[in-house]
Amino acid sequence: MIKEIDLAGVYLSPMLGYLVVALAITGLARFALDRAGAYRWIWHPALFDLSLLLIVLTAIVVATM
Repeated sequence: MIKEIDLAGVYLSPMLGYLVVALAITGLARFALDRAGAYRWIWHPALFDLSLLLIVLTAIVVATM
């Protein structure tokens, strides 16, 4: 696990870094799913996107432990 992120003397939680990476990965996954036409089979796209973000974020946190 990484330590706090020092941004001009302000210490930020490492969860912020994990979240930025997870948002980027989720954005790429959303783009790929949209291009593949998978969203027409998903009942609630916003709920699916949130779930996808949480799954990716959890995977990143577990992988860095």
